[in-house]
Amino acid sequence: MEDPVIHQIMRIYYPVLVAIGVPVNLVAIVILSRGKCGLSKCISAYLVGMAVADLLVIITDPILTAINGMYIPLSFLDITPVCFFIFFLSFATTVVSVWFTVAFTFDRFVAICCEKLKTKYCTEKTAAVVLGTVSVLGCSVSVPWYFIFEPRFIFDNVPWFCQNKPSFRTSPTWAAFEMFHLILTPCVPFCLILLLNVLTVRCILVSSRVRRGLRGRSNGENQSDPEMENRKKSIILLFSISGSFILLWLTKVVFNIYLRIAGIRYYNSYTDPNYITLQTSKMLQLLSSCTNTCIYVLTQTKFREELKNGVKYPLNLIVKLVRSQ
Repeated sequence: MEDPVIHQIMRIYYPVLVAIGVPVNLVAIVILSRGKCGLSKCISAYLVGMAVADLLVIITDPILTAINGMYIPLSFLDITPVCFFIFFLSFATTVVSVWFTVAFTFDRFVAICCEKLKTKYCTEKTAAVVLGTVSVLGCSVSVPWYFIFEPRFIFDNVPWFCQNKPSFRTSPTWAAFEMFHLILTPCVPFCLILLLNVLTVRCILVSSRVRRGLRGRSNGENQSDPEMENRKKSIILLFSISGSFILLWLTKVVFNIYLRIAGIRYYNSYTDPNYITLQTSKMLQLLSSCTNTCIYVLTQTKFREELKNGVKYPLNLIVKLVRSQ
């Protein structure tokens, strides 16, 4: 039987995604951890947390799940307990990654729009507490996914592969949990990020008009405003990250809502438009785990400088070794 077109695309897409996603997130973690990008420790903590979460998403979903299933017919990863754990990690890392983006968006909203709360909330310590709390809660709410599977078959007393228990499709409890998970990730984060960005834009427009008016009367219209320049840089970073998230998750959010309204839970074949849309939305969602480093390169001058220095260092080292010989 000929492999469906969507599967042919996935066989190419996921290895490419891994080849890009793993190194770019590792580079982001190393550079941002050094703290030489001109960003506050608070922002750096959130960005490092997001990069770590994105890296774990790439490892657990494309590598351990998709690529393992497509290219390795049988491996240790297919033993049922291991399979259970991988699926749990896949759900947990996705939840944590999404809510880290919400936490970063809220932090920037507070920093820009809440002057009184800013000094207490926008600190490295608060960022660490928020990231730790989100991680624990994200893993906790994903634990039930571990129990929806059962072995596909048992060979020599060893259970192999995972499949949904029959009760998962018939039980009202599982249906309620599945709906809860859908609302938790990504519907609520999607709405929160949109809302926070709208409020942030509104606050910026109001404060910009006020500051321009005050500075225009006191110093002349051509005077630069360091505070507004700093805000502009922060806004570019915020909107680039949250905008990328919204665009790449949009297909998945809309399609999941459509499935619930239409009451569709099964697919007739691998050529079913609903199945193709599902896989396409999944690929776009996973792409969001690779875009943040590209955003840092495009929007942060000092990040680009650190990246250039990182590339030059091994080259300079090789030149020195050659000359010493």
